Amino acid sequence: MNVYDFDKTIYDGDSTANFYLFSLKRHKKILTLFPSLVSAFMSFYVFHRGTKTVFKQKMYRFLTFCDIDKDVEDFWKENKSKIKKYYIKQQKPDDLIISASPEFLLKPICRELKINNLIASVVDPKTGRYSGENCHGEEKVRRFYNEFSNAKIDEFYSDSHSDDPLAKIAVKAFMVNKNKLSPWQFKNVPE
Repeated sequence: MNVYDFDKTIYDGDSTANFYLFSLKRHKKILTLFPSLVSAFMSFYVFHRGTKTVFKQKMYRFLTFCDIDKDVEDFWKENKSKIKKYYIKQQKPDDLIISASPEFLLKPICRELKINNLIASVVDPKTGRYSGENCHGEEKVRRFYNEFSNAKIDEFYSDSHSDDPLAKIAVKAFMVNKNKLSPWQFKNVPE
């Protein structure tokens, strides 16, 4: 089984950030949440208080202003072309996408690309509330083994060292930088 991160790995950009901006253009009322978003950002990223899940849950409050089914459908019509060509060329039927992005956002594009295996953050598309933790770092490994207890990762692809935990359990791992693939180099590995 080959396993891929999604954002900046097979998708050229950050799908959540792109969807936020897409939604903001359609639903100007989202701007009323900007002060609370800045406060949550400062708390988590500057003062290191709280968890990424709590920060993202506050950010996802923008979903309450969206027509989620239509907005997600229209978003992918506009952004499907951002799926990277290297991925399309090497795609296999048993590929797994594992991402911190919300499941409701990635399910439609995975269905369209015929990707049957998806593990992502479970976020209520109407309220922005999480069920469980943000699917990031070690949480990806935990969720992988929970879903595929006897599987092995033949090849793993990501753009970020936050995915070192998944890269460590793969037979081969590759760092993705735009459209360039290179063998994974672990950070802070004892000599």
